[in-house]
Amino acid sequence: MAESNNQCIIFVIAGVVGIGILLTVILVPMSFSGLEYYEYGFKRQQSTGTVKTDKVYGAGGKYMIGPDYGFKKFKASAHFISFSSLQVYTWNKLEIEIDATFQYFLRKDDLPYIHKFYDVNYETTIRTSAISAIKLETAKWKTDQFVSDRKDLETALFKAVRNKLGGSCCQKDCESWKYACPAGCTSLDQCNNEKDKGLWVDVKYFQLGAVHIPEEVEGRHLEKLVTKEETERGQYFQDASVLRKNTEAIVRDIKNQAAELREKARAESLQLETISKANYTVIVEKARSKGLKDLYTHLGITDQKTKSSFDYLRTLRGLDHVHLTVDFQQRIVGGYGGK
Repeated sequence: MAESNNQCIIFVIAGVVGIGILLTVILVPMSFSGLEYYEYGFKRQQSTGTVKTDKVYGAGGKYMIGPDYGFKKFKASAHFISFSSLQVYTWNKLEIEIDATFQYFLRKDDLPYIHKFYDVNYETTIRTSAISAIKLETAKWKTDQFVSDRKDLETALFKAVRNKLGGSCCQKDCESWKYACPAGCTSLDQCNNEKDKGLWVDVKYFQLGAVHIPEEVEGRHLEKLVTKEETERGQYFQDASVLRKNTEAIVRDIKNQAAELREKARAESLQLETISKANYTVIVEKARSKGLKDLYTHLGITDQKTKSSFDYLRTLRGLDHVHLTVDFQQRIVGGYGGK
C-alpha cells in the first residue's frame, strides 16, 4: 500500500514537472518577439491592447517581452514624401506649380510623443505641415528667382521644412547628422518636448523638382520683364548720352588745357631764348673787351688810333664774306673775290 502511494506521488510529480517543461518549451518561444532592422516598436499587451511607451525597442532585434505581448511597430528607415504640381504663390502674387520630394526619419527618443498625439497616423499631419512651410517660404521669392536662383531656393525650402517638422531644439548628439544642432538652436535643457520639437522628426534630405509656370502667368510675367527691360534700356541710353556729353566736355577741357600749356611753354621758351642770347652777347662782349685790354697791355699798344684800327681789322676778319689781302704798293685793305 505504501509503495503504491509512493508511486502515485512520483507519477504526480513527474506529471507536474513534465507539464512545466512542456509549458516552458511552448511559452518561452512565445515570449520572444522580433523587430526588423527598419522597425521601432512599443511593447503592447495582446489581450488588452495596452501599449507601454516607457521604452522604445529597436531598430531590429529579438526581445523577450512575454507570451501575451507583441510590438506596435513604427518605421525606423526613411519616410518619403513627394509633391507633384504643388500650387504655390510667389512674391509677385503669381501662382505656379512645383515638384518637390523630401525624406524624414522618426526620432527614436521622441517616439512616445508621436504615439501620444498621432499614434501611427502621423504621415498626414507631417505632409500637411510640410506643404504649409513650403508655401510660406515660396511667397518670399520672386517668380524669376525660381529659375535664376534655384539652388538658393532649394536650400531655403529645405530649411523651412526642416525647422517646421523638426523644431528648434538642439539634439542630444550634435554629430549624428549635419543639421542635428543648427546655428541658434535651443539647448535640450531649455526645450519643451511637446512645444519646441516640431513634429519630432528629422528632415535630412530635400529635392526641388520641376517648376511649372502656367502659360498665362508666364505671359504676364514676361510682359513685366519686357517692360522692365525697356525701362532699363531707356535709362541706359539716357545715362550713356549724359556720359558721352560729359566725356566730350572733359576732352575739350583737356585739349584746352593742353593748348594753354603748349602756348605757355612756347612763350617761356622764347623768353628763355631771348634772355640766353642777351646773356650770350653780354658775356662775349665782356670777354672780348677783357681780351683786347689784355692784348693791348701785352703788346704795349697805348695809342687810341692804333687800337681802333686793330679793332676794325679784327671785326672785318670775323665776317664770312670778307677776305683780307695786303697791297704793298697802295697800302690799302680791301675785299678779294667779293661782289
